[in-house]
Amino acid sequence: MSTYDFDLFVIGGGSGGVRAARMAAQRGARVALAEVAELGGTCVNVGCIPKKLYSYAAGYADAFEEAAGYGWTAGEPRFDWDALKQRRAHEIRRLNGVYRSLLENAGVTLIAGWAQLTGPHGVQVGERHHSARTVLVATGGMPFVPDLPGREHGLVSDAMFDLAPFPKHLVVVGGGYIACEFASIFNGLGAKVTLLQRNAHLLNGFDHDLREFLAREMGKAGVDIQLNADLSMLRRSGEGGEGGGVTAVLSRGQQIEADAVLFATGRSPNTQGLALETAGVALDERGAIVVDGNYRSSVKSVYAIGDVSTRLQLTPVALAEAMTVVDALFGDGRRSVDYEYVPTAVFTHPNVGTCGYTETAARARFGQVTIFSSEFKALRHTLSGSNERVFMKLVVDTASDRVVGLHMVGPDAGEIVQGFAVAMRAGATKAMFDTTIGIHPTVAEEFVTMREPMTA
Repeated sequence: MSTYDFDLFVIGGGSGGVRAARMAAQRGARVALAEVAELGGTCVNVGCIPKKLYSYAAGYADAFEEAAGYGWTAGEPRFDWDALKQRRAHEIRRLNGVYRSLLENAGVTLIAGWAQLTGPHGVQVGERHHSARTVLVATGGMPFVPDLPGREHGLVSDAMFDLAPFPKHLVVVGGGYIACEFASIFNGLGAKVTLLQRNAHLLNGFDHDLREFLAREMGKAGVDIQLNADLSMLRRSGEGGEGGGVTAVLSRGQQIEADAVLFATGRSPNTQGLALETAGVALDERGAIVVDGNYRSSVKSVYAIGDVSTRLQLTPVALAEAMTVVDALFGDGRRSVDYEYVPTAVFTHPNVGTCGYTETAARARFGQVTIFSSEFKALRHTLSGSNERVFMKLVVDTASDRVVGLHMVGPDAGEIVQGFAVAMRAGATKAMFDTTIGIHPTVAEEFVTMREPMTA
């Protein structure tokens, strides 16, 4: 009988990899985890956590201004970019330590370095070779930068958290959630922000009413959103921050001078340099590891989860996939991931929260649907002086009365939608929504008080 150094070798110390390694070790497996950077992956180090912290920071600008409407008088607020960066860095280091402690306490062998496959059961890290019964690839994704002249003058999202100096004018290229979030963040922190989106709308894949409403709200807040704007090149100019500014040249001839340009143009699976071809692991046209319904690659001893594979690119999804793989390898194999009603949020200003089908997707899936929507000013802003508005929408399968889509733009949208996602997964109908007593006065109660459907 063949013997291996480990029962499970995890490549990648992000959220999914850490969860898989820790839970497998707690079930008695011999586990190793290789990571070349800080533990926690994109989410902890240059993604969800620091981005949400910066989003909170950006929100204080509006809070200071709105306080006057409630009788508060304060001095002129002053923002310290360096202080925010230092505070964020301290918190991320703390989280890195938490991840390390969780793994070490579970008995996981931590290996620092770049890992490569040497075969179906072999992994090379530096000068050492390791063998494992099963290998799990959880290396996540990396920012994608389009191939255009002067691309080297642009930045990716990973670099935005320690940017120096703070940009007076930031150009954001892209229209997805990363682009919209950073545009909102730096606009709130005091930068002039121009967002260039080559398509006719923001947030591709989101409900059309939601994304149009968000674009209007972001525009009201000060973000200069330019749709159908195709960037053709970047070139270094003589003004701006360290090393000069950057000129963004559009295909229609327009030139925009900025201190920094952010490419928020999507992410690619991080499969380069892993020697996956050595083991015969198949990739798709995007470079993602192709997996079956059990997260197994074309090589039966190699699994993949999270952004490096072909599923939803969300941290909680990677965590769920990790638990499913661990359960399959070291448990009873009953756990699975249902991707149909996965809630998600976009931490723009205002926030976006969504769960289930868009109106377009629901019509294609269910046929006849009934739409309920509402737009209003929140109670808070009756005195704050802000002109921010809230948008909420329900998509109902007419035949079954089941709520199959729930969408919101407004304060704390992610917090609100998380709770409704439980109801949607349980199959809640519009009638159940209607008979649920609302909490008054709240924004969330609008989801259970919408009675009149929209007319076509």
